Amino acid sequence: MALTKKINLALQGGGAHGAFTWGVLDRLLEEDGLEIAAMSGTSAGALNGAALKSGMIAGGREGARENLEWLWMQVAGVTDLSIGTWMAPFGLGALSKQIEFSLPYMMGDAVSRVMSPYSYGPLYRNPLEPIVEKFNYDKICAHEGPAFFVGATRVRNGKIRIFQGEEIGPKALMASACLPTVFQAVEIFDKTTGRNEAFWDGGFTGNPALFPLFVDPFPDDIVIININPLERDEVPTTPQEIQNRINEISFNSSLLRELRAIDFVQRLIEEGVATSDHHFSRVYVHMIADDSLMAKLSAATKIVPNAAVISALRDAGRAAGEAFLRNDIDNVGKRSSVNLREMFL
Repeated sequence: MALTKKINLALQGGGAHGAFTWGVLDRLLEEDGLEIAAMSGTSAGALNGAALKSGMIAGGREGARENLEWLWMQVAGVTDLSIGTWMAPFGLGALSKQIEFSLPYMMGDAVSRVMSPYSYGPLYRNPLEPIVEKFNYDKICAHEGPAFFVGATRVRNGKIRIFQGEEIGPKALMASACLPTVFQAVEIFDKTTGRNEAFWDGGFTGNPALFPLFVDPFPDDIVIININPLERDEVPTTPQEIQNRINEISFNSSLLRELRAIDFVQRLIEEGVATSDHHFSRVYVHMIADDSLMAKLSAATKIVPNAAVISALRDAGRAAGEAFLRNDIDNVGKRSSVNLREMFL
């Protein structure tokens, strides 16, 4: 009988593009020989992590899969993703452009550039609130199941804040997904500073944060589910494309900084300069992504949930999860399956 392979999951944020992560998780949860020990999530990654953990505690792997499906039906505003499959022949790229240049999206985008989310006064309500308030936080905060960490950015000093255990509630999840041009900052009492703090999207400081996964008793392997393209071949030229690429680079920069630090420490270990006596540990990094697919999409499909896009992203995520299980699973516990140094060239 094959030994169970234990992994940590790093779940990146990216709005409705997080449906790709749903697909990956859906496929990984089918593998009985794979155990998720801990998860660190930001924005959509935090929502996916919350759905997975609460569902797993309630009903095991199938419970987690069902809860993830429920989450994305809520995001898409449908009960069946096939409702949007009639649009599939247009292709994801064309569909993304169609949404991006639609009058409602262009008007909303223009308004967000000249009006603050605070301009709505008492009419304002965070659109994620009706979804996150339905989660079972007794299960999300439970000691059993995978450890779970949620990242947000403290507005006042620009530092990352990691929520865990009983700290995780609706406000923590909304804070992790709080784009400041779209949502009002989420205010939470922060025990680390002893005062009420305003929080923005965790992607500014950790997308997602990897350092919570570096401690015992978590395994050495971190599987990053990446949904913001690291590379785009074409230079953006339109205002929308430029802004989208700025956001992608910004939200990937914190992840790349942590990966660079991991590479540095691993080289010290390989050269015998650092040992466990120095409190350094070996970390194996794996990545599940589909940059070619994500490069066809724009910021519009992150902000405007579309059933056809969400369905396609889920299917692409399942395919990427299958590719990881086929090509890289044997590396778990032995070596990284990505060349970190090549990522920084």
